[in-house]
Amino acid sequence: MKLATLAALAALMALFAPVSAIAQDGAAPAVTAAEAGQVDGAQTAPGAEALPGNIAPANADAAQTEGAYTPMAPTKGKGMPTDPRTGESGAMMKSLTFQDQYSVDGEYALWMHDWILLPVITFISLLVLGLLLYVVVRFNRGTNPVASKTTHNTMIEVVWTIVPVIILVIIAVPSITLLARQYEVPPEDAVTIKATGYQWYWGYTYPDHGEIEVVSNMLSDADAIANGEPAQLAVDNRMVVPAGVPLRIQTTAADVIHAFAVPSLWFKMDAVPGRLNEKILTIKEPGVYYGQCSELCGSRHAYMPIAVEALPPEQFAAWVRAQGGTMPGEEEAVIEAPAAEEAPAEQVAALTAR
Repeated sequence: MKLATLAALAALMALFAPVSAIAQDGAAPAVTAAEAGQVDGAQTAPGAEALPGNIAPANADAAQTEGAYTPMAPTKGKGMPTDPRTGESGAMMKSLTFQDQYSVDGEYALWMHDWILLPVITFISLLVLGLLLYVVVRFNRGTNPVASKTTHNTMIEVVWTIVPVIILVIIAVPSITLLARQYEVPPEDAVTIKATGYQWYWGYTYPDHGEIEVVSNMLSDADAIANGEPAQLAVDNRMVVPAGVPLRIQTTAADVIHAFAVPSLWFKMDAVPGRLNEKILTIKEPGVYYGQCSELCGSRHAYMPIAVEALPPEQFAAWVRAQGGTMPGEEEAVIEAPAAEEAPAEQVAALTAR
């Protein structure tokens, strides 16, 4: 009897199982490749609506209507590489040297390159070329059949020892100055931004502004061109910073070694798992500045660009509020306001007790 009852229950469960499975399949929401974290085998960040501090699509229109923050349009040729194939005037020459610099250290480094290193390199190259041509013409077998037996010349040996030392000293002074400036300790009031490298995208955290977190993925070529941005350098969420103030840029990584590099800001620093590197950066003027990961980090290394959007301080504050964060000092003001209102009531209670 027990066996018959168990068999009947098993038969009933077998009949209803397909129906329940079909119902579950119909109720399950569709999951896109990006939400699943896989696009052609590459890991990507979750959507903006799933991240703390990012504006959900439903709130994006509200932020626009309030006029709090509008993404800055890039300026052609500013903060981005120059393409010599465009045929524009000066494009070829610009593509052969560094990008125009928009940071304090970058301007100093570019000055050192253009006015110290290049002249020294050019002078040495021409001098050596001239000496080689002189030796070829003056001491060849036809014009000088009897070779000289001279092996030492005190004056020449002194000159080719002293002159290189002087050249090295000339180069060393600005070089050491540049190194010292790049690794100055940021001031206490510097704005802190933590850049974390992932395979293969960037994440930006703002510990001074309510722990805002922004995840940045590369836009498709079509979307980038439609936005007026360079292909393979544009991103969906930029690293937004204030212009004209010291920045404390911290880099780390979650998986392998990456490198945070923005050429037009003369900034490059490795992002190493388990280590927090730190460097000062001051961007002189507002703009959009593009860079890339500069450390070979896997199959999609070339597809994790960097876009830094430097805004005037008041617009940066608007961006922070649009992201759900707070400016330093705002939280303290909100906490102290109720305490100030309650103070008279506490005083009255103390007087009544007396």
